Amino acid sequence: MASNPDFVQYILDQCSGAGEITARKMFGDYCVYCNDKPFALVCDNGFYVKSTEAGRRLLRVEDLRPPYDGAKPHFYIEDVDDRHYLSALTKATCDELPAPKPKARKKSHTIEKNVI
Repeated sequence: MASNPDFVQYILDQCSGAGEITARKMFGDYCVYCNDKPFALVCDNGFYVKSTEAGRRLLRVEDLRPPYDGAKPHFYIEDVDDRHYLSALTKATCDELPAPKPKARKKSHTIEKNVI
């Protein structure tokens, strides 16, 4: 089951106190970014935050589970209605995560024509 775009927007709004929060659709679900750093997933209308020690210290309830089959366990956040809590959790998590790797430049494929 794919996530509802209204729920995704709600999550983005709730985390917005931590920085610029965006999401990208991936296979019917969403990867959530704070200042271009991926920190969470929204899968099947559930909110999953990457596991970090800083995040663990802020959790009200620690519930580790994979967001989808084959994924690493993330913190499942059931209480998504407290904006201050989600913003603090987002900021703490992102502060501990490494910076995203720079994207590789795409090689341009040009074909030279042989002039005869």
